[in-house]
Amino acid sequence: MSLLNFNASEVAPSIGFTPIPAGRYVAVINDSGMRPTKSGNGQYLQLEFEIIEGEHVGRRLWDRLNLENTNPEAVRIARADLSAICHAVNVLTPQDSVELHNIPLVIVVKCKRNQDDEVVSEIKGYEAHAPAQPAEPAPAAAPAPASTPTRYSALRDALARRVQQPSPWTRNLT
Repeated sequence: MSLLNFNASEVAPSIGFTPIPAGRYVAVINDSGMRPTKSGNGQYLQLEFEIIEGEHVGRRLWDRLNLENTNPEAVRIARADLSAICHAVNVLTPQDSVELHNIPLVIVVKCKRNQDDEVVSEIKGYEAHAPAQPAEPAPAAAPAPASTPTRYSALRDALARRVQQPSPWTRNLT
């Protein structure tokens, strides 16, 4: 038995998480660290990703990269994934995993069924994030063709003369 000083009416109940739908999401790595494998004969780099744009902002996903393992194929895959992450965040020679933190990248998420037959989200790829580009200025209006009809030529000429004249509200200070 434990003594609790808690009022459930003051805290919204948890509703659990549904899997993040398959797709591409802008995220950052916000935590990382080496952990021992279950068997104890290797280590993996655990990375925590947080989605920073879109409908799923704040949701987190994890990936484990088996950088030290007795299975050479697992190590090859982990190193390739780490290379993809490094290229995506443009940090090609990190000395510490913290150098990969807080730099936006795109994670490719797929959904699959786990051993308990539950649908779960998995990170299956990494891409560079291209930030939104500022809107392109509208192209300049094309000059009037040389064969402009006469009535428009007269109007154009009148406007050109008017622009060259000083504005009536401008004072001559000389």
